[in-house]
Amino acid sequence: MSDRRIPDSPQEPKPKSEETAGKTGSDPLELIEQCLALFSETDPRQKLLYKLRHAVMLSQAANQQREAEFKKVSDVVAKLTAPANRIGILLDIPGDGLARIVVGGAEYYANVDPRVAAGDLKIGTQILVNEAYAVIKTLGYDQNGPVLKLTEAMADGRLRFEQEMGRQSLILRRSTDLLAMELKPGDELRIDSNHRIALEKLADRNATKHVLDEAPKVTWEQIGGQSEAIAAIRKAIEYPLLHAATFQQFKFSQPKGFLLYGPPGCGKTLIGQAAAASLSKVVSESEPGPPQKGEGRAPITGGAFLHVKGPEILNMWLGESERMVRDLFAQAKARRQDGALPFIFIDEAESILGTRRAMRSFNISNTLVPMFCSEMDGIESLRDVVIILASNRPDLIDPAVLRPGRIDRKIKVARPNREASMEILKVYLSDDLPLDPSVLAEYGGEQGKAMASLAQVVIDRIFRKADENRLLSVRLRSGQQKVLYRGDLVSGAILASIVQRAKEKAIDRTIQSGRPAALLEQDLFDAVTAEFREGEVLPPDDAAEEWLKLLDHHPEQVIGISSFRRGRQTEERLVNQII
Repeated sequence: MSDRRIPDSPQEPKPKSEETAGKTGSDPLELIEQCLALFSETDPRQKLLYKLRHAVMLSQAANQQREAEFKKVSDVVAKLTAPANRIGILLDIPGDGLARIVVGGAEYYANVDPRVAAGDLKIGTQILVNEAYAVIKTLGYDQNGPVLKLTEAMADGRLRFEQEMGRQSLILRRSTDLLAMELKPGDELRIDSNHRIALEKLADRNATKHVLDEAPKVTWEQIGGQSEAIAAIRKAIEYPLLHAATFQQFKFSQPKGFLLYGPPGCGKTLIGQAAAASLSKVVSESEPGPPQKGEGRAPITGGAFLHVKGPEILNMWLGESERMVRDLFAQAKARRQDGALPFIFIDEAESILGTRRAMRSFNISNTLVPMFCSEMDGIESLRDVVIILASNRPDLIDPAVLRPGRIDRKIKVARPNREASMEILKVYLSDDLPLDPSVLAEYGGEQGKAMASLAQVVIDRIFRKADENRLLSVRLRSGQQKVLYRGDLVSGAILASIVQRAKEKAIDRTIQSGRPAALLEQDLFDAVTAEFREGEVLPPDDAAEEWLKLLDHHPEQVIGISSFRRGRQTEERLVNQII
């Protein structure tokens, strides 16, 4: 008989491996592990079980990968088939967890997802709502939308906008970012596409168009000659501020507008810049005067120079030039509110402030001049805004602009005489320019003395009454014939150009020869000849009268002009009579 032990009782305890198998359930790997534990390492069945376990592991890994890919595809399908979320605008937050929104032109009271941060819920921002119209996300402010100019900032914070003729006005609420911002009429604001909320204040496109960062640094000492014009404008703009008490005793009204007129190239722009720099300094340093109407402005801490060239304001579109004039004065007043004394310097003023004409065809001066005059009438004194006009042809400016009360002082910037030309030339022939040793030896050896003597020689050559200096022959109505020489038509710009030409020639010679930089006397003589040779341009007959006015001569006394050609007296070119 076999002695194999057979359990004779069903209550015999089961092996530990069987209990574990009952707990693990039907996991194939666990079952295989249990089987492996029952066989010894020398049992050939153990090798088959290892192969089976490996196959099961590969099968489970493949199943897990297929499940992950299936889940990913299912998520994509769910997103593609889900209803689209709508985009709206947040109008108000009436309570915790509530929002008043507008979606597609219709308003809703909607719930807010608790996961949305309260700080992100800003009035005017775009919001994302689901199919239940619950706010689930904020998208920030829309970057697009129409732009309107503010007409009125109402006391309750709402904003009023005027639209084009025939369209109703708009009253909009402010966005959260605009609640604490100070807005004034004329500001450009971007609104949302539903025309419900003002979103953003835009920077003024013209705010820095004509404005320099600070007042010019030109001083009176940098302007040669023109002592009479400089003295006149300094008395007009500085005395009322330096001696405010005396002017108050006489009840003197401070001037607010100045006209600088004269031939081209004689320093009108430089004088205007120096006046701005000087007045800005005097006002900031002077004691405050007696209280005046409109007091309460910010104390003056500097200057703002608005340099406008007349033709820049002219625009082909109807009403655009007038708008630019309004914006110009608005910029000046805004700068005054900020504590800067603004200077409006309008060069070539006759181009925009010309005399109005009674004619049926449209003339820009008929609307631009009244606009300019009305803006000037809104200025109290030079403590508000200082207006300086510069013109070569003051006879073309409308008399309404030049009347007292608007342009109070007319100062002529005349052509420089011999002494004034000497002062101007000394400004450009500075002592630090390199001179040739021969020039230094000829004029005393000292740099400053030699440069002053060289300037005197150049001036003597320009003002010499010699045949080579003749430019024009003018026949007067009285029968006399007057010859105009180079000295009669000289200007500060011509003198500056002469020095510039001489420097160019010296630089070119230094580069070509490799010698040390040095300015020769002959360089200045050649520059004088070249400058006046290029300036010998005679106008056509129909423009001769206007041309003579620019030269500061009276054309009503002239009946004919002729030009002396370069070099020889016999080559005189006659021009037909003007009158």
